[in-house]
Amino acid sequence: MLDADRQNIDAALLNEAVREAGALAHTLFRQGIRNWRKDDGSVVSEADIKVDALLKGKLQTARPGIGWLSEETADSDARLGCEKIWIVDPIDGTRSFVSGGSEWCVAAALIERGRPVATAIYKPVTEEFYSAVKGGGAELNGSRIKVRDGAGLEHARVIGNKTSLAKLAGQGITPWIASDIPLLLRLAYVACGVADGALSLGNKNDWDLAAGDLLVHEAGGRTSATSGRGMEFNRPQAWQDGMVAGGPNRHAAMIGALRES
Repeated sequence: MLDADRQNIDAALLNEAVREAGALAHTLFRQGIRNWRKDDGSVVSEADIKVDALLKGKLQTARPGIGWLSEETADSDARLGCEKIWIVDPIDGTRSFVSGGSEWCVAAALIERGRPVATAIYKPVTEEFYSAVKGGGAELNGSRIKVRDGAGLEHARVIGNKTSLAKLAGQGITPWIASDIPLLLRLAYVACGVADGALSLGNKNDWDLAAGDLLVHEAGGRTSATSGRGMEFNRPQAWQDGMVAGGPNRHAAMIGALRES
């Protein structure tokens, strides 16, 4: 079987699994499901655990040779010996989920030799299904999407929290202060042109970025750490040093502004 054929088969499996997992999460939404705080202070719920189990069962049963990295599964060095791994965030935006908000999603990406080759992000409340395959473009509900780009940052709508966007002070941006929107949806909004850019500082977990990384690239944009270095996944450290995303010119302008700040 050709690599492209296998990639398309894996992408179809991924899309099916994420849709099914999103449907499960939606049945549990606003049902008063139990939630608690993990040691790092982040919120987790019974829905996260159930969605994680569904995705792991469906994806690893179908493709047992592919490794696994998920927010809700204990990490294992075994993944480092795998050429391919699934990177999963069962529910990105759990705080919004448990409070009855709409800004949450289910997401997963297939990584090959450190880079995503297929991705799916599903926001069930608004029936938004984002998907991408390496070399095949990015889609929202089956229609092609593309980033918006411009020569600079003036009037660019950049999404992030107050601390991150303060780094772009003086650039003329239109700030979109959105601490309640998880990173994967911020990247999805850049990919479809709802936002012109996204910026987040500090260490960011791979499961919060991998699916959105490919989506932005296949929509014609760029993503990187705040240093400008491209993201590489399935390393011993399962995180990236910040996130910058946008069209090629706006991404370059944001990196330039960060270096000067």
